[in-house]
Amino acid sequence: MISLLRTASSSTDFSTLVKMLDIDLAEKDGEDHDFYHKYNQLDDIKHVVMAYLQDQPVGCGAFKPYNQDTIEIKRMFTLPEARGQGVAEKVLLELEAWAKENGYKRSVLETGKKMEAAIRLYQRSGYQSIPNYGPYVGMEASVCFEKVLK
Repeated sequence: MISLLRTASSSTDFSTLVKMLDIDLAEKDGEDHDFYHKYNQLDDIKHVVMAYLQDQPVGCGAFKPYNQDTIEIKRMFTLPEARGQGVAEKVLLELEAWAKENGYKRSVLETGKKMEAAIRLYQRSGYQSIPNYGPYVGMEASVCFEKVLK
């Protein structure tokens, strides 16, 4: 059974999974990795959701305020051996619930065009494609999404 824990970026389990995520992204992003990496820092993220399977960390995600009524989903990752079990969906739903509890009305995110499983997850979860925003404007490898949080 998957259990979820709300925490912050100070979590050592979160840091461990994010290191694995960064290795994976460096491989997929190639020469664009340095550009993307600077927008994925862990400095003082207050909203992190960890997923555990039999007390072992298997997935994570976070959000940061983007503006007064919008959050940005960051650092979504599931260990390869835990994929296909609904981990990412549960983490994403918990992040959205937490955001709504804090008065946010909208969620945005960026992912890479090569991240086909992530794109399918976001589309299944009600996210709609939007023009690239903020630092991702003009980045051909990026695709951005939004969802109104109801």
